[in-house]
Amino acid sequence: MSKTLINYVEFPANDLASTKDFFQKAFGWKFVDYGPEYSAFSESGLEGGFFQSNLKASTENGSALIVLYSESLEDTQKVVEDLGGTVIKPIFSFPGGRRFHFTEPSGNELAIWSDK
Repeated sequence: MSKTLINYVEFPANDLASTKDFFQKAFGWKFVDYGPEYSAFSESGLEGGFFQSNLKASTENGSALIVLYSESLEDTQKVVEDLGGTVIKPIFSFPGGRRFHFTEPSGNELAIWSDK
């Protein structure tokens, strides 16, 4: 059997411009537009894209949770909030570290964790 790896992830976005601006400024992600309804991202640890849609990724709706890593959780939370992200689960501890959950401008839920 050949090895099969997770290679790409896609998110819906109802406001592509705001979503791209958020991730560029917050985390330094790079974007390439493929028409007015799709933008691919890189420099994120895993490549992916955002497609125009009124849907959103949320664990309450059964979506997979994408978890980012930060060496400075409090500093990263401040950046997320300053750039228009909404913290929906404040920092909490779990075995192995701490994390918080947030939504970005299009409403997709992500989490950021740290082992510090």
